[in-house]
Amino acid sequence: MAKRRAYPSDLSDARWELIEPVLSAWRLERRSRALHFGRPPEHDLRDIMDAILYVDRTGVQWRYLPHDFPPWNTVCGYFAKWADEGVFAKLNGLLRQLLREKEGRNGEPSACVIDAQSVKTSTSVPASSQGIDAGKKIVGRKRSIITDTLGLLLAVLVTAASVQDSTAGAALLDRVAADHPRVRKVWVDGGYRQHLVEHAATLGIDMEITARKPGTRGFTPIPKRWAVERTYGWLMLNRRLARDYESLPTRSEAMIHLAMTSLMARRLTSENTISWRDPRSATEHPITG
Repeated sequence: MAKRRAYPSDLSDARWELIEPVLSAWRLERRSRALHFGRPPEHDLRDIMDAILYVDRTGVQWRYLPHDFPPWNTVCGYFAKWADEGVFAKLNGLLRQLLREKEGRNGEPSACVIDAQSVKTSTSVPASSQGIDAGKKIVGRKRSIITDTLGLLLAVLVTAASVQDSTAGAALLDRVAADHPRVRKVWVDGGYRQHLVEHAATLGIDMEITARKPGTRGFTPIPKRWAVERTYGWLMLNRRLARDYESLPTRSEAMIHLAMTSLMARRLTSENTISWRDPRSATEHPITG
């Protein structure tokens, strides 16, 4: 069978070299737990990953995957397994450390930023996992993320939009304190309440609430917090994240990890990203995020 033509979302050889060891180790570990190895896997892991990246980047439904990818139900099955077993989170952590070191930083951050984004959901999302963000008048889900000061993802939590920012923020801080013990500083906006500052203090983290200056109009980047706001802009380059289409919040989190993995792999290999907002060649658009 002739090799298919590459899509813009496909992994280059250099990016595949970064990702392949984690996926191959996952497959080997799963086969070692089986009673009998049986026949070898039918589909190549790179083809599976390319198909998942295609869905995340273009926003198509699984059933609408082009026929030159492996069968859609196989691809969807791999995505579910990798999401449930933390493979995407592991890739995100590995590439984040490599990218921080490439930027001349310590592999583990000492400061971070928290923010939340409410998004609408599709009809496939169960009503039980949705809510109403009264402030933003959005019915759907809320994505709460913590990034380092470079805007690289440390943790993500997807909840109903009705969940208070401080409630989700406390859960994220607990996770960051456990996974990244070097973190001693965090910046948040005025939507986070004082009791979260006290909770951060119990974890040994100094929390600073930043806000716009009174009378400021229009878009004005806020020192320190602009990094996390830029991360949301990066995520929106993936059409699958323009709205929440996933039936389970954990699958939504996996899509976010996947988007950041793709972005960091491109930055590590100095490759460009084609924006779906502009069909011109990627060579005309050096990557900025």
